[in-house]
This record gives sequence, structure tokens and C-alpha cells, in this order.
Amino acid sequence: METFQPVLLEAVGVPNGHTLASYLARGGYAPLKRLLAEKKPADVVELVKASGLRGRGGAGFSTGLKWTFLPKDHTGPIYLCINADESEPGTFNNRILMEDDPHQVIEGIILSAFATRASTAYIYLRYEYPRSWDRLQAAIDEAYAAGYLGPNIQGSGFSLDIYLHRGAAASICGEETGLIESLEGKRAWPRIKPPFPAVEGLFKQPTVVNNIETMACVAQIARRGVEWFRSIGVPADPKNPRDPGSYGPKLYCLSGHVEKPGCYEAPLGITVRELVDHFGGGVWKGRRAKAAIPGGISMGLLTEAEFDTPLDFSGPSKVGCLGLGTAAVVVLDETVSMIDFLHNSCRFFAHESCGQCTPCREGTSWSLRMLERIKQGKGRLIDLDLLLEIGNTMGMMPGSTICGLADGAAWPIKNAIKKFHGEFADFIRRTNPDGWMVTEPVPALAILGSHAS
Repeated sequence: METFQPVLLEAVGVPNGHTLASYLARGGYAPLKRLLAEKKPADVVELVKASGLRGRGGAGFSTGLKWTFLPKDHTGPIYLCINADESEPGTFNNRILMEDDPHQVIEGIILSAFATRASTAYIYLRYEYPRSWDRLQAAIDEAYAAGYLGPNIQGSGFSLDIYLHRGAAASICGEETGLIESLEGKRAWPRIKPPFPAVEGLFKQPTVVNNIETMACVAQIARRGVEWFRSIGVPADPKNPRDPGSYGPKLYCLSGHVEKPGCYEAPLGITVRELVDHFGGGVWKGRRAKAAIPGGISMGLLTEAEFDTPLDFSGPSKVGCLGLGTAAVVVLDETVSMIDFLHNSCRFFAHESCGQCTPCREGTSWSLRMLERIKQGKGRLIDLDLLLEIGNTMGMMPGSTICGLADGAAWPIKNAIKKFHGEFADFIRRTNPDGWMVTEPVPALAILGSHAS
């Protein structure tokens, strides 16, 4: 940890580090020239597979393996879509890369397009990132002018065009098929699978969707090699055949109640406690931590006693969280009300649900209504059981929705109530002393304040 040198964030703080001249001075695009001249697309796919790189967008699926799902004999076109929507609360690592080192991202995109035989790449960028748009577009223009984009890149015979596309900042656009639908100019409703995007994606053609940080990792693997990448992180668990390991550096977002919030680079597998104490300067104002979101609000909650959980692709799931997600850690201090936390979480997902699937549309809506009723002093202990029932019955994992947004909505509910059940029960008893034991249905809409009819 003490000897780890950031590579994904090497341009941060460098004067004009976002420019082509700075990137070339740091060795940028040299690996691209070499690989385009010496390797075939299949060789680059194998390079990335051998590195053990797993997608940094949330799911953690093997990047190289994902590329192999493309049909081998397809005559094209094949598309590469880069997810820069970054709509998971607490997440801002992609923004740092796009604004401080856009050429690193572009080199990774070119290498990935070459590996997947894609001739066109779209960067789907959330609308609230105007500076990212400006920096990316300027870098793309520089790359075209220098011959790193366009026809016959560096005399290799490979051609690629990159286009920026602004999204309307809906969370559902972070789901790959919702992103594709939005790119096509339609409502961002996730698609039923199969067919998967690798077979029929953008404009009904084979498509790969990758994340901004994943592209930066591809560029670093090309520059520093497979052995370097696999020397960082957590090796595969020999006792678990389903654990392929968590290799490479990772960008961790740290926010909430810490002294030094920010985006930090560390090996995969750092613990929450190390991240908070070593990088974040500890919990702010001399207070104690109460809980933390380990990787974006969709992942659920860790209690302070679980802060020694490693932040790799398997660590958070061992303590009841959905996974590592985007590695966006949000720290909550001892003054935070779990009722307020869960209310905010439910409000977000109720707003962001696309409404296509009934369990998600109704589950997120009713969860919010119940939390609002509890906050207004009309809660019942049976509401906690009902909320857990909603959480356990909606989502792609129980097989009731098309995409995973409902799973992300469910995990904070399940974690908060299970891990802080006493706080919820005590709040209900204190604020509704005459009705906390009521079990028959209650008129929810009549007490929703601004939501009342």
C-alpha cells in the first residue's frame, strides 16, 4: 500500500495533463502503435483476458470474455459503446478520468475497438458533465489531427470514428441495453435478453458496452503488461471456482462524513477502514462512523463493525451487500438517522425506475410511501416486514424484472432494516405510540403530505 504508485490518476495535478502533448510525453499511444503494427484483434482479446480485467462499471464481468461473445464471422458493422453515464449516487471516478486524462481513455477505446473489430465507438455521456464533454471533445479532435483516429490509424489499416453523445441523465441509462435504446433515440427502457447486445445491440448490430474506467485499464495493460496488472489486487480463491480474482488498480470514490473526500487509486482489495483512515483522514469532526455504502447506494450498507471488509469483487457480498459496484464509498457518521438514509434511497429509486416492470415500478413506489408514512409518525412494526418482503421479491436476481435497477433499490432496504432493525423499531414505537402494533391495512395516501391527492 505504501509503495503503490497511481497510474490511472497519473495526470491529476500535472499542468495541462489532459492534452495530447502531455500524454505523449508520458508514453501515451506508444502501446497503441506497437499493438496495431504487431498484433491481430484476437491477440489483444487474449491479452485482456489473460490480465483478468473485470469491468469497472458495476457488474465485474470479465472484459476479455465479454468481447469473445461477438459473432466471429460477422461482416459488420460492430459497435463499441462506452458508458460514461455515471449515474450511481456517490460515483465520480469516470469524471476524473475524462477531465484529467482523456487521452488515456481514448487510447483504451481504440485498443478495445481494434480487439472487437468495431469501426465506430459512441461515448454516452451524462448531461450534467459539461466539463467532461469539453475535455473529451478537445482530446478527440487532437487524436484525429494526429492520426490516432479516423481512417487507416497510424498506417495500420484499422479505422475508427468516435462520437460523443449526451444522455438526459436518467439512472436507467447506466444499464447497457437502456443506454443502447437511448442512443437509438428511444425511451431508455432496458431490453429483454436474449438477444444480448453482443449478438444484437445498437441498430440491431453486434455491440460491446464497456465503462470509462475499464477503457483506462485496457490502456494501462497495453502499456505495462499482463504480469504488472495481475501483480496488483486479490488473486482468485482456489476454494471458490466462481471467483476469478480481483486484479489491477481501482479508483475509489470516497465521500460523506470524512475529512478528505475525493477520488483515490489503490489496489483492489483495500478495506473500507484503510480507505477511510489512510486516504480520507478519518471520520470528520472527531465523530465515529455508523455505516458506509461500499460501492454506490445500490450495493446496500456496511456497519462500522464491517469496515474491515475488502473492497474487491467478492468482499462486500460476504457481508450481505450486493457487490463492489462502482466502488463509491459513502461514509455515514453516528448522527445519521437510518430512517432518513433509507427514505432518501427509496426516493431516488422510485424517481429513477423506468416503470417498465411492475415489481420495480410498484415496489419502489410503495417503499417510498411506507417510508414517508413512517417518517410522519404513522409507522407500524409490520411495515418493516412488508418492506423486507418487497425487497426480497423485486429484482432481476429473483427473476421478476428485466434489469437490475430493482435489485439496487432492494439492497439498501434489506441491509438497513436487517442491520439497524433496532433503530427502526425504536423510532416507530416512539413516534407512533398508539398505533405501532396495528396490523390491518392503513390509508397510506391520506398521510403523504405533498404526495397526498
